[in-house]
Amino acid sequence: MIEDTPLESVKSNIVVEFDSGDQAQIVYDSIILEFETAPDFRSSMTIDLVGSSIHINIDAEDSTSFRASVNSAIKWINLALQINDLTI
Repeated sequence: MIEDTPLESVKSNIVVEFDSGDQAQIVYDSIILEFETAPDFRSSMTIDLVGSSIHINIDAEDSTSFRASVNSAIKWINLALQINDLTI
């Protein structure tokens, strides 16, 4: 039987790989401000550019805020890619 105790926290490191370092740089530059200004009541996110990948670190108080952080990060990356496709 599963104990009925709440999660103390949820932490994750997510790596998003791109076709090139240039593409990763464009996406990183497009979304860094979102990560720096996102409200952090129950979770915090950091982002780093490493070669042709973006590393996202999430530290959340609970699964709900973790899911919201992951959804936000994916949305911002996807939007940056879609806008980049329009401008090429």
